[in-house]
Amino acid sequence: MIDHSTIERIFDAAQITEVVSEFVSLKRRGVNMLGLCPFHNEKTPSFTVSPAKGIFKCFGCGKGGNAVNFIMEHEHLSYPEALRWLAKKYHIEVEEKEVTPEEIAKQNERESMLVVTQYASRQFAENLFHGHEGMALGLSYFRERGFADAVLRKFEVGYCNEKRDDFTQKAIAAGYRSEYLVASGLTIDREGYLFDRFAGRIMFPIHSLSGQVLGFGGRIIKTDPKAAKYVNTPETEIYHKSRIVYGIFQARQAITREDRCYLVEGYTDVLSMHESGVENVVASSGTALTQEQIRLIKRFTPNITMLYDGDPAGVKASVRGTDMVLEEGMNVRIVMLPEGEDPDSFSKKSSEEEFRRYLKDNETDFIRFKTRLLLDEAQSDPVRRANLVREVVRSIAVIPDQITRTVYVKECSMQLSMPEEVILDEVLKLRKQQSFRDRNAWPVQDALVSPQTTAPGQQKKKEETSHYSEQELLRLLIRYGSVVLSRLTDKETGTETITTVADYIISQITEDELEFENPLFASIFSEIKFNASQGLVAGERHFVHHPEPSISAIAVDMLTEQYTLSRIWSSRGAYVETEDMKLRDIVPDAVLKFKSDKIKIMQKELRRAMTEAGDDDEKVSTLQERYKAMTSLQKKISTGLGGRIVL
Repeated sequence: MIDHSTIERIFDAAQITEVVSEFVSLKRRGVNMLGLCPFHNEKTPSFTVSPAKGIFKCFGCGKGGNAVNFIMEHEHLSYPEALRWLAKKYHIEVEEKEVTPEEIAKQNERESMLVVTQYASRQFAENLFHGHEGMALGLSYFRERGFADAVLRKFEVGYCNEKRDDFTQKAIAAGYRSEYLVASGLTIDREGYLFDRFAGRIMFPIHSLSGQVLGFGGRIIKTDPKAAKYVNTPETEIYHKSRIVYGIFQARQAITREDRCYLVEGYTDVLSMHESGVENVVASSGTALTQEQIRLIKRFTPNITMLYDGDPAGVKASVRGTDMVLEEGMNVRIVMLPEGEDPDSFSKKSSEEEFRRYLKDNETDFIRFKTRLLLDEAQSDPVRRANLVREVVRSIAVIPDQITRTVYVKECSMQLSMPEEVILDEVLKLRKQQSFRDRNAWPVQDALVSPQTTAPGQQKKKEETSHYSEQELLRLLIRYGSVVLSRLTDKETGTETITTVADYIISQITEDELEFENPLFASIFSEIKFNASQGLVAGERHFVHHPEPSISAIAVDMLTEQYTLSRIWSSRGAYVETEDMKLRDIVPDAVLKFKSDKIKIMQKELRRAMTEAGDDDEKVSTLQERYKAMTSLQKKISTGLGGRIVL
């Protein structure tokens, strides 16, 4: 059986238009696509595909369904076979397993959680529009900001009363079980005391494409310096932040109709734009876009316009992560709002016509926008301009369509005053590297961690594993192992001591008796260490041509990935140097990050041991002393890194 979460990923990725277009020539007809039905002979098109709804329907023969149904019918496959077909198309790994009683219970839990979140949404809306506290605080807040009741009801906005356990007690009294309230993230259980996660906050329900309430975002109203401005539902069985964009349920039809999606940052930005008549808008809710979110938007349109306020630093940070959108073949445009304005404030100051005109008149193609932004930053510095060219070329190189890439190469050649051939050569070089990585693909990084015997939900969190710092150390060893890091001359004897990158890293790890967590990485390090003891260098060629395919593959992956200094070493100002020029800073920092990760793992083990020690005061005291020592060491490492523990 294919597990439920994988099936969800397949459905999220499978764009009905993209799937059907492999077999049927489609032409746009209003908000839908039209073509000749592949299931019966017809001369006049009656086969309709609705991107907004994710379905197809033939009004001639009557066949209809979703992307999976289409593949089942067209390719004569069973349901699981069609799922596998789509999983292969969208590069989704499928694990087959038998249905267990635990899995049945998990599915029942999921359905129960959806019932609970739907109840919560209704309860919060009731509080806002009819409750004394909700009307006095929540509704007055929205009305002061100019929001009409219609848009609040459209998005099912609500209010969670300030009394710490008000919602939880009402839900239990209504017959909802406390374990599902906790599992859905609505209630917090602290040693048996149940209380509301969102007490005293206005509530923004987050919907799935089908309109189910999966989670919530809660904004505090009263001024409280100790409380976070926004609190979101934690990751649950039904709520996965990386796969959801706020407002997609309300916007999907408008996105299809306008063939464009506006992307903003916050919940109220979405509400304000709907009030201004612009309904084809969703929000990232302050998080960096993920591949799943991009593909979700792409199901309805290939055109995305990002709205930014006038903060240059924020724009630069956001722009750096936009290449992923280009890589999905989407057309990205940027609109810069006037300084000090955001979509919420600016839309309220403009009429609907003025706001739409501003969006249309101030749209800039993403590549041109990025080029100008970086040109302003680089100014006349030749080294910065060289880095700028590389940055822009990276963005062009990820675009899958050749014609689009060619147009951008010409455009950038003019803007950067560089020969077109130079830019084109760099683009082709990067694409060849990517093609090589694709052909020699190694499993994703998470798959390289030591095999787990625990359930997925029990696996180590990112901050509790040293995987990334281990990989970074190995990359430095393989790529720069023989590079001289320092030279020290004894004034009395004149003897010169040379320390290479390999010497430094190996000594730091062996002296502290540290080990690599990942068995593949441990094997590579052991081989590097052995060769070094023999006076040999196990470098790039050694590992790329390694007889063990798994080691060869990971070596190629490490050496061809587009690493940047910020991966471990950052926050030291703008860079004009290449990585190999900064090894004296990067290598020690990478070692410190490795040690920091190891200490985190040790601290976790100590916390577990203290819990298991129970009433054994002597043992607990000993463990606490060790934990304090680890914490002290962690602070020293953090000081050495200058606060740059980033992974």
